[in-house]
Amino acid sequence: MKKLLNTLYITSGDYYLSLDGENVVITQNRKEIGRLPLHNLEAVVTCGYAGASPALMEKCAAENISLTFLSTSGRFRAKVTGKAYGNILLRRTQYRMADNSKEALEIAKNFMIGKIYNERSVVNRAIRDYAERLDTEKLSRVSGQLKDILQAVKEVKTVEGLRGYEGEAASRYFSQFDQLILQQKKDFRFDVRNRRPPLDKVNALLSFTYSLLTAMCVAALEAVGLDPYSGFMHTDRPGRCSLALDLLEELRAPYADRFVLSCINKKIVDPTDFEQKENGAVLLNESGRKKYLSAWQNKKAEKLTHPYLQESIEWGLVPYAQALLLARYIRGDLDGYPPFFWK
Repeated sequence: MKKLLNTLYITSGDYYLSLDGENVVITQNRKEIGRLPLHNLEAVVTCGYAGASPALMEKCAAENISLTFLSTSGRFRAKVTGKAYGNILLRRTQYRMADNSKEALEIAKNFMIGKIYNERSVVNRAIRDYAERLDTEKLSRVSGQLKDILQAVKEVKTVEGLRGYEGEAASRYFSQFDQLILQQKKDFRFDVRNRRPPLDKVNALLSFTYSLLTAMCVAALEAVGLDPYSGFMHTDRPGRCSLALDLLEELRAPYADRFVLSCINKKIVDPTDFEQKENGAVLLNESGRKKYLSAWQNKKAEKLTHPYLQESIEWGLVPYAQALLLARYIRGDLDGYPPFFWK
């Protein structure tokens, strides 16, 4: 299991990263404002446009330090990686399974079973914990609908049909998402999921968090020797990390969505942490990203008992645990891929 080390987050769009010996140097307007030893880092994530020096990118690739570039809105742009040291036999098996429609469907179904199960768990947890503050009748109705969709997913015969059920489940789940916002209701309202660009504060947080979690899924898959760009449900497309997006699905609700709700309900973020662009896009501003990423690091360090492994691990290691289980299944060590079931 990979150790949960530090991630350096660069939140300002005009910070430039360079290399000095064994240190990453952060500069602004050619003035050094900080430096960190690379050996303390597992990953670097930069949100902006200034970029990084070729020397630093080469060093990160050589030292297997993940260097991920996000836009200021949190959208994934690129990732610097070194040589692929993954087991070639494992990857060849992955590609064969991805090209076999029957085998690909079985894996994709497990990702979706995990996703819909976890969406339902989030709804049921809200009913249990906040019955006096929520419209439990509506939430219970959605929970029942998700249960029915979950059963239908188990019987689906095509990936296209699976995508249809996934879309229906997401629609039901997000129809009640606004109810789960218990604080700052005036400033944080959720009507519908929108992205590219996000048009309100809640969608801005969701999109940004999904990007952070996607980067973790990419790193996890690479760490166990799988190709993050060859997926089973998400189709192949140049530049799209399809398998990482597959893995992300089952972690959206219990990991990302609950984190967004927690940050709003605990008032970790507030309306002053956002800005609106001329095209209507709503984004976290620099101070907002700093607060949010600090809370994200704390979330990664929280512990839980993994539902399949029955071991206490940090939330930040959950993508690695799932990637490891997926690799074991592809190698033939497990009879099926065990989704992450949050309760």
